[in-house]
Amino acid sequence: MISRFAPSPTGHLHLGHAWSAILAHDLARASGGQFLVRIEDIDTARCRPRFVAAIVDDLHWLGLDFPTPMLQSTRRAAHDSALATLVAAGLTYPCFCSRADIAAAASAPHAPSPRYPGTCRALDRAQADARAATETHAIRLDSAAASMRTRPLHWTDATAGRVAADPALLGDIVLARRDIGVGYILAAVVDDGFQQVTHIVRGRDLFEATHVQRLLQALLGLPTPHYLHHPLLLAADGRRLAKRDAAETLQALRSAGIDAASLAANLRGHTAFGRDFSVRA
Repeated sequence: MISRFAPSPTGHLHLGHAWSAILAHDLARASGGQFLVRIEDIDTARCRPRFVAAIVDDLHWLGLDFPTPMLQSTRRAAHDSALATLVAAGLTYPCFCSRADIAAAASAPHAPSPRYPGTCRALDRAQADARAATETHAIRLDSAAASMRTRPLHWTDATAGRVAADPALLGDIVLARRDIGVGYILAAVVDDGFQQVTHIVRGRDLFEATHVQRLLQALLGLPTPHYLHHPLLLAADGRRLAKRDAAETLQALRSAGIDAASLAANLRGHTAFGRDFSVRA
């Protein structure tokens, strides 16, 4: 068994991150497996190198042990290759819509959902490719075309059981942008395959992303891990813990003299998830 914790270095870790990391660590250790840390630092606009060392220090402070973390940015060639495979298969299209365009379409009368409405999917392909050579654009997955290439898909979640994949749930997601390269959803799938991750522990907020990631696994011939999507820890006011809301960080708790062993034990006491995770089919 190989589990992983894959934070982005866009800020310091908070208790929600600690809970995920501890669950993933303990799951692997309970079965004699390996716990990995991957630093997902491909968003160059938001990621900061100084947070990489801080993340590692926080995890060691919690008592977690792991090999030297892999930086996702070192895997760009593999991400680009996976994207090229999908493009060559005719399963993507360039999108020139701005965020304002998408927001306007999503708020229009009778719009079915806030998902991308597929505006650029209907563009003449030759003209779209010509525009893509000079204009900033995104590369989107044609979810309908991609789904036709696979049999019905599912994955196994430790809390939800057998889940039928619905790749259209998120619409035609962005796989890459011309200015920043391949994004999280595709990169994570490629790197989980490369690191032979068998069990993924992460927050419930990423459950929906698993639908399209399961599709990408099938399209790229990658194995499907088992999943555990755990509930999110909430702040005292009921909001989910988030960096953007200045959730109390592990660094702040360390500075306040909080005992790491006691903190880790309290987090472990929040859940019994994972006890049968490794053996569920």
